Amino acid sequence: MTKAPFVLIVEDDEWVAEQLARTLNGVGIRTEHAPHALAAIDMIDALPPAAIVLDVLLAGPNAFTLLHELKSHSDLADLPVILCTASADQLVQEDLSAYGVRQVLDKATMMPDDLVVAVRKVLP
Repeated sequence: MTKAPFVLIVEDDEWVAEQLARTLNGVGIRTEHAPHALAAIDMIDALPPAAIVLDVLLAGPNAFTLLHELKSHSDLADLPVILCTASADQLVQEDLSAYGVRQVLDKATMMPDDLVVAVRKVLP
């Protein structure tokens, strides 16, 4: 039996994080939640995920701090990231792809299936 893929959700809104986790857990994807970038770095060091679902506007250091940190480590530089943000319209995918961002989901318009499709698309 193969082990379920592991996705780290980095989201400072507890309710949103719970909804994202429930959606992914419901299709057999294991999740953990980090409430901010610094916690995410510690969690990634302990157990590297197959992918990250990342909010941009986090309390404390924002998503770009985490993206820069990931990029600075050769073993994490290619870790797939899906941004899930309310500021999707302000981001340019081409600028983000260098940081492993594979897709940007708009929190205001996304449906649960959008998250599942995006995560499955980036999992190995």
